[in-house]
Amino acid sequence: MTLVLAILAVVWIIGAVMGTPKGPRLVMVAVVMGAVGVIQLALPAGHPLREATGGDIRLWLLLAGFAVLVLAYQQGLRWLRARARPAALMPDTPKPAFEDDELRRYARHMMLRDIGGQGQKRLKNGSVLVVGAGGLGAPVLQYLAAAGVGRIGVVDFDAVDLSNLQRQVIHTENQIGQPKVASAARAMGQINHHVAVEPHEQRLTAENAPALFQRYDLILDGSDNFETRFMVNDAAVAAGRPLISGAIAQWEGQVGLYHPAGGCACYRCVFPETPPPGMVPSCAEAGVAGPLPGVIGSIMALEAVKWFTGAGESLAGRMLVWDGLYTDARVMRLTRRADCPTCGEKG
Repeated sequence: MTLVLAILAVVWIIGAVMGTPKGPRLVMVAVVMGAVGVIQLALPAGHPLREATGGDIRLWLLLAGFAVLVLAYQQGLRWLRARARPAALMPDTPKPAFEDDELRRYARHMMLRDIGGQGQKRLKNGSVLVVGAGGLGAPVLQYLAAAGVGRIGVVDFDAVDLSNLQRQVIHTENQIGQPKVASAARAMGQINHHVAVEPHEQRLTAENAPALFQRYDLILDGSDNFETRFMVNDAAVAAGRPLISGAIAQWEGQVGLYHPAGGCACYRCVFPETPPPGMVPSCAEAGVAGPLPGVIGSIMALEAVKWFTGAGESLAGRMLVWDGLYTDARVMRLTRRADCPTCGEKG
């Protein structure tokens, strides 16, 4: 019997070394066992070959039965695992918070103690509406998409012009003449395919703004005139949405977070009336340094990330003024006005 077991071991090991699959090796073992069975049954008791192969077929039947039980047990485990796999894919089974490539993409965020996995999950589940796909909107949209904000809307009625390309870096020469929202959406999709981009090619008005704002968690305003800023502020206050508003002119920019529902001032608390004509010239009238929108827009995007994740101290109730010509920054505290026409007691 020892000789047969040695032969079986040699057959199994040689097959493994040669890379023979498990199935064919089991067949070879079965052939040897079958031959032993034939010897035990065909030869008379006391025959030298029968004695060399165990002398009693009952020993081999016992060994074969044990082997069959082991194989049946292994096959049963495979069957159970195969039945368990589809259950993991049922629709009501919670999906992982992030796909594998998202974990790599957002790894530097998740390493930050102030963001981590939970903060990144809040970004993924969040939604932002960006007003304007121009100088400020360009860096805001790019960085929000890269940061992984789950749903980003952009509203603009303008088309890409050659004069925009000096500072509106989300657009390219190939997009001249195309709607800015379409150009921006294409660029954002190339940055991060996990982000849902919602372009709104329409003129934002006091009539359509409130309903549009209700669809998003946070509003970022990168418009270039006071009339639009006032209208955006009023709609954000009516919708109870926080507003991050930015503005630029020549070498200087400013950013503030306005949220009366959270106890902060609104934009009209700080700027109650439109400045007289000529006092605050537009970029088209006075010019603007090309990288300036990138600086202010990046700060706006950073404030949005902080707002979703709760990291650090936001600009809520404060306004940052940044002077690019002399590289100087100032932060001013804002006070909510009781007589504000939008959020005051009589507003």
